[in-house]
Amino acid sequence: MLLGVIADDFTGASDIANTLAKGLTGGDGLRTVQYLGIPKVAADPAVEAGVIALKSRSIAAALAVEQSLAALRWLLDQGCRQLVFKYCSTFDSTPAGNIGPVAEALAEALGVRGVIACPAFPGAGRTVYQGHLFVKDRLLDESGLENHPLNPMTDADIRRWLRLQTQTEVGHIDMATVQRGPAAIEAALRENGAKGRTLVIVDAITDGDLTAIGRAAAGHPLVTGGSGIAIGLAANFIESGLASGTGANAAGLDGPEAILAGSCSGATRQQVEIHRRDHPTLAIDVAGVVAGTVRATDVASFLLANGGRAPLAYSSGTPEEVEALQARFGRERVAAALDALFAETACMLVAAGIRRLVVAGGETSGAVVSALDLGALAIGAEIDPGVPVLLSAGERPVALALKSGNFGAPDFFAKALERLAGR
Repeated sequence: MLLGVIADDFTGASDIANTLAKGLTGGDGLRTVQYLGIPKVAADPAVEAGVIALKSRSIAAALAVEQSLAALRWLLDQGCRQLVFKYCSTFDSTPAGNIGPVAEALAEALGVRGVIACPAFPGAGRTVYQGHLFVKDRLLDESGLENHPLNPMTDADIRRWLRLQTQTEVGHIDMATVQRGPAAIEAALRENGAKGRTLVIVDAITDGDLTAIGRAAAGHPLVTGGSGIAIGLAANFIESGLASGTGANAAGLDGPEAILAGSCSGATRQQVEIHRRDHPTLAIDVAGVVAGTVRATDVASFLLANGGRAPLAYSSGTPEEVEALQARFGRERVAAALDALFAETACMLVAAGIRRLVVAGGETSGAVVSALDLGALAIGAEIDPGVPVLLSAGERPVALALKSGNFGAPDFFAKALERLAGR
């Protein structure tokens, strides 16, 4: 294995696995596998990039550090020459959050400073300019992410936000330096490292900027960022003759289908609204879930009874609805109840023969795939930017699409089911 990724949630892991597998042109990436948690056995020798999906974004920082360091040890044992800490392109993390502590712990373990920190993903509208994170044409804290139910983002200055979580000062490389190319970026990273700055926010507004940053990162033991940071990394290994450049090769899988949506993002709510016009849809009563009157058997029964019609079950609500539920029951209680419901529902669906499963929401996806325990997932075709087809192995394989809440076109759900079938 040449490159290892530690991702702080399951949709993010799929996102960067997709980036590594498709490479710069869509067909010249690395042979990539996504692991659901830290594997207990060695990787297949044919794997060039391994992505470990953790569910560590919203847990206690100390536990996130512990899990991430364990993932680091496994990846180093596989021979990885470069490590990537992947977090969300909208930098989901409270001031007491995990991005800074995990990144600093990984840097300390590898003995490095002047480490790239770049959440930019222009293909999904996330850009970094003057150290500020934008979602399309809005500053992060004006984009709707300030209403995130678990990690509200109330400051677009990610250098300032990250400094709340770190032990050392946070550096910055501006757009003018990035546009001068890889050599200038590399020199600026060395300068920041010499000044004792462990993490360095790097501006990026185009895929070309990310490619230049990736070139500058060649030979760096650690890189951190969103999935976009990996755009240029595969090419470094291919051009050096270490990698094959074969990329994604998993085929689709046809069979019974279902959709589960637990995200409350604006994008997911729009996707739900569009899908429900032509397909059977179940709105999950969250209060009933918390009270125990709505059970996984109810949700699974609805989805199985509507097989062949792309059925959807969702708990997505407006920010006001979410806030009211959290005030009534408590944030952690609501999240835990929904995670348990979706996890149990998914297990029932797969046991009943569902072979194509679309899941929306990072926390929901984490709960589902943890419960299903599918092992390593092969990377297939891209459905929408950042969301690939995932295929499990074994006697009863499952084709999955794990979608971050804000990702995907308005018609994502129907499109995803077609792509999962190989169409």
